[in-house]
Amino acid sequence: MIHLYGIPNCDTVRKARRWLEGEGLDYAFHDLKREGVEREALERWADECGWEVLLNRRGTTFRRLDDDAKADIDRAKAIDLMLDHPTLIKRPVMEREGDRHILVGFAQSEWKNALC
Repeated sequence: MIHLYGIPNCDTVRKARRWLEGEGLDYAFHDLKREGVEREALERWADECGWEVLLNRRGTTFRRLDDDAKADIDRAKAIDLMLDHPTLIKRPVMEREGDRHILVGFAQSEWKNALC
């Protein structure tokens, strides 16, 4: 089973969902805004792909953080920030059960290689 984490109104998440549906791949969607995310999942993703990849520093949520929150970010601080502000997670995050393969962001060729 494929688990897709994101926000429904995010354009990149919409593209990923359309692509999954077009490929006939079943997935479960997890709305990060409504459902949040568990620390265990964030730690697993950070271990797999790096917290630097996972933390979205380009969005408005990050820009709105105070300077202290943005200073001296390490893995632990990044995970705490993403737990407090799930919109800081780069989207979408795709995790496939079984092999725990994780992809962050949507690149069609990368997803096709990983899932098809």
